[in-house]
Amino acid sequence: MVRGKTQMKRIENPTSRGKPYEFASSSMQETIERYLRHTKDNRVKPTEQSMQHLKTEAEKMLKKIELLEVSRRKLLGENLGSCALEELQQIEQQLERSVTRVRARKAKVFKDQIEKLKEKDLVTGPNEKEFLLQPMVTQKIKNPK
Repeated sequence: MVRGKTQMKRIENPTSRGKPYEFASSSMQETIERYLRHTKDNRVKPTEQSMQHLKTEAEKMLKKIELLEVSRRKLLGENLGSCALEELQQIEQQLERSVTRVRARKAKVFKDQIEKLKEKDLVTGPNEKEFLLQPMVTQKIKNPK
């Protein structure tokens, strides 16, 4: 079996046909105007899309802000008239958890301060402590009340 010669043909993109010659003109001014119109058309579309995207994002953010403000007001005890019993219980539980965290932090701060004072007491030593208390003791002995 003998095959015939196969011809190689160039595959052309039909959308790119004529593009190199699109801006060909004897007048440079006409070429520049066509170029500017072409680039302007391509720039307007993404700008409109991005503006629409920004508008929807802004609307979403405004809704989130409003929900956060409503939640904050409820946690502060404002506008509770429209809350159902279940919602009030959830708010109460959340506040109790918050108070627990605040108390734990407060206890840690107190503990750290006590440790610092103990370290300071060890550095100053008992003799200096007695020296500082001596005037108070002698004054009480002289003036008992």
